[in-house]
Order: sequence, then C-alpha cells, then structure tokens
Amino acid sequence: MRIDAHHHLWDLSAVHYPWLMAKGARRFFGDPAPIQRNYPLEDFRADARGFGASVHIQVGAEDAFAEASWVQDVADANPDWPMAQVAFADLASDRLGMELDRMQELPSVRGVRQIVGRAPEEDMATGTNDLLDDPRFVNGLREVGRRGLSFDLQLIPELYGAMADVLSDVPGTRVALCHAGSPHDRTPEGLTAWTGELGRLSGLPQVSVKLSGLGMFEHDWTKGSVQPIVEACLDQFGAARCMFGSNFPVDSLYSDYRAIVEAYESLVPDEAKPAVFGVTAAAFYGLGETRGEA
Repeated sequence: MRIDAHHHLWDLSAVHYPWLMAKGARRFFGDPAPIQRNYPLEDFRADARGFGASVHIQVGAEDAFAEASWVQDVADANPDWPMAQVAFADLASDRLGMELDRMQELPSVRGVRQIVGRAPEEDMATGTNDLLDDPRFVNGLREVGRRGLSFDLQLIPELYGAMADVLSDVPGTRVALCHAGSPHDRTPEGLTAWTGELGRLSGLPQVSVKLSGLGMFEHDWTKGSVQPIVEACLDQFGAARCMFGSNFPVDSLYSDYRAIVEAYESLVPDEAKPAVFGVTAAAFYGLGETRGEA
C-alpha cells in the first residue's frame, strides 16, 4: 500500500486557521490565497490517486484539539482510507501531560509536531528557535517518547547542530524530519553546506526524513533541481528511514500531485521505492494499527 506521509486537510467552517485566512499576507512558501478554501479528504484522495493511506499533519489551527478531533471524525467516517495523524502539542507547556492525555484519547494520533523553524525571516519574528534553549522542550521530547509517540521536526539547516545536541539527550523519541530539513538555500554552495550539516541529524538512529515540501523554497522546482536533495537523503538515511510526503495542498501552489509523484518516482531507485512510498511510513506511524493492512 502506498502512503503519503505528509499532507493536510481543512474545513474552514469547522476549524479556524488564522495563518490560512489572513488576507494579503505573503508567507515564505508564497501567497496562500489559492488554498484559502476547504480541502476535504475527498479532494485529497482525488489528488492522491494510486495511494491508499496517509498521515495528516497539524497545520496551525487556533485550537489544536479541535483540529485533532475533526481529523479523527474524518478518519472514523472513512474506514476504507487508513489515516494516522500528527497533532500539535506545546512541548514547553506546563500543561503538556494533560494535553497529551487528551490527544491520546484519539486513536488516530501517532505523534505530535511543534515547529522549531520555518524560514529565517519568519523565525526572527516568531522566536520559535528559542525552543532549543528551553529545558522544558527537552523534557517534553522525552515525555513524548515515553508515551510511545513520535515527534515531527520542522526546522532549518542553521539549527541542525543545536537540534542534534538536544536529540542526543532523548534517544528514545522517534523523530521525523519534515521537508528534508527545509534546505532553503538552493545554490550549489547552499546545498553543499546543507548536505554536510544534514549528517548531524542522519547520524542519529532515531531520526527519519520526509521527502516532502521541496517546492516551498523553490517554486519553479524541476526534477533536476531537487535531485541532489533526494539523493542526499537516501544516501545518508537509507530507504528504511525515508518516506514520501506531498505536503498537499500547500505544494499545490507550485505543482500538481502527479508531477510531484512522477519526479520522486524517477529519482528513487526501484529497490528503494517500497520503503519510500509506504513501508517506512507504515512502520514509523503504525498505520497497520490504524485500520486494516499496512
């Protein structure tokens, strides 16, 4: 079964997403206006033809539990589509235990995400990078692992070293590095630097990587331009720690779903395809435990 390990859904009448509904706001990934509409599971399934399961990733809802509950309702209403979810949790919160207790009442929840870094210019405004210096964040990561949950990690290459030091202290928490670690500098020099820094994270056995979201920093990407990123991830992590994710509908701003899949299919060696397009994600997110077969 083919699995998309990173996508989003939203119903704007059910859950409020402040970032998504902001008018005239241009983000690091572009102008969100074309995706300021409902994106239900039926639309995603139409895009993801050929796939049979997926992992929903939290996407900045005003109320994280309302979003997670809505995703659970979608999963319950569509038993023929196995769907795990990664919910939001503030790992530095004094209420983390209670937040996780409530999230774990939802059977589709397999992990949590709290973004450490999006893009240099936005990080300067949000201050999310400060999490790496907060001992509560480290304790939160440890608690996530203790509960058998995973952590989806989104950050930029400038933070790999500090993050590797943090993760070295929490070897029991499984981590999925989103969007290949957001290599935002696509010059030859930038990619060389990114490849070197990536080793800080790929050297940690609990870290896997998602081949996802590569259009956010290069809107006119081509198969050739993302090839060094895909090859570096496969080389450093191995297929058993790599998984495909579409990042739809955000990446629909730059490409259609089929073009993304075809590009990755042409870049991933045949012997690695079963892992990258399904087996790794099924094992990491326990999709065989969600509904039906993995």
